[in-house]
Amino acid sequence: MENYFIKPDKLNLFTKVIANKIQNGFVVIERDEKTPFTVLYKEGKKIDHGLNFLICCATLGMWSLPWLYLARVRAKDKKVLIAIDEEGVIFEQKCYLG
Repeated sequence: MENYFIKPDKLNLFTKVIANKIQNGFVVIERDEKTPFTVLYKEGKKIDHGLNFLICCATLGMWSLPWLYLARVRAKDKKVLIAIDEEGVIFEQKCYLG
C-alpha cells in the first residue's frame, strides 16, 4: 500500500536510516507502512565482571568509573522508534524498557 502524504525521497531516507540501524546490530520488531514507523531492538553487550574486577584492583580503583559505565550503559538492551511525522521529518525516539 502506497502512502500518498509522504514524499518518496523522505521514504527513501527513512529506509536508509532503518538499514543503517540494522547494520549496527538492531533487529526490526514492528513495522507499519501505512503510518511509517519502525520499532528496532538491540540486545545489550555482556560484561565480564571478573576481568573488570581484576583490572580495577590492578589500577587501584581507577578502572571503577569505566566499569560502572560499561555495566550501566553498554549492558542495557536498547529499543528505538523511528518514524516520519506529519511534516515529513524523520525522528528517532528511545523507548522505555521496563
